[in-house]
Amino acid sequence: MGKMLEDLFRLQSIERELARVRRRLRARQNAVSIQQRRIDQLREEWEALNERAVARRKDADRLELDLKTSEGQVSKFRSALNSAKTNKEYAAILTHINTRKADNAKLEDEILRIMQDVDAVKAEADKTQEQIDAETKRLDQTKQTSAEEVARLEKMMAELSSRRAEATRDVDSETLTIFERVAEKYDGEAMAPIAIQGKKPPHTYICAGCNMGLTAEHANALRVRDEIRRCDNCGRILYLEPTEEPQT
Repeated sequence: MGKMLEDLFRLQSIERELARVRRRLRARQNAVSIQQRRIDQLREEWEALNERAVARRKDADRLELDLKTSEGQVSKFRSALNSAKTNKEYAAILTHINTRKADNAKLEDEILRIMQDVDAVKAEADKTQEQIDAETKRLDQTKQTSAEEVARLEKMMAELSSRRAEATRDVDSETLTIFERVAEKYDGEAMAPIAIQGKKPPHTYICAGCNMGLTAEHANALRVRDEIRRCDNCGRILYLEPTEEPQT
C-alpha cells in the first residue's frame, strides 16, 4: 500500500471511531426525548381514562335520576290503588306498578354495571398513574446519566476531531474531498479492501464493502500504483490487504 492510501487508511481509522462516537452521542441525546415521549403518551392515556370515567359517572347519575323519578311514580300509583273504584281500575294501576318496578330493576342493574365499569376504569387510570410516576423517575435518572455521558462523548469528539485534522494534513484536497464524500455516505466507512477469492488464477475479486464483484483491473492497478480506485458499485475507495500486495 502506497503512502497516499496509507494516509487514507489511518484517516479511515479515525473517521470510523468518530462515526461510532457520533452514533453514541445521538443515541444519548435522543434518550431524554424518547423517555419524555413515553411519559407524554402515558399521560394522554391517563387523561382518556379519566374522561371515560367521568362520562360513565354522568351516565350513572342520569339513570339514577330516572330511577328516582320512576320510583316517585310507583309511589303515586300505590296511593292511587286505595282510591280505585273498580276491580278493572285496580288491576290497571297494579299493572302499571309492576311494569315500573320491572323497569326500575333494569335501571338498577344498568347503574350497577356502569359503576363497576367506572371502578375498573379508575383502577386502570391508577395503574397508568403509577407507570407515569415510575417513568418520570426514570426520566430524571436518564437526564443525569445522559448529561454525564454527553459530556464524556463530546470530549472524545473533540480529541478525535483534533487527531483527524492532523491526519488530513498529509492528504491532498482533491483526495480528501472524495474521501469525505464517501465517508459521509457510509457513516465513516469510506474504504473497503478487495477480497481475492480462489487459490489459483483466474481469481474472483470482491469489494468487501458491498460484496459485489470487481474487475481484476482494480487489484492489478493497486499492486503497482498508489492511486484512488473506487468500487464500481458502492463507490468506496479500494485498497489491498498487505497479504494481497506483491512481496518485495
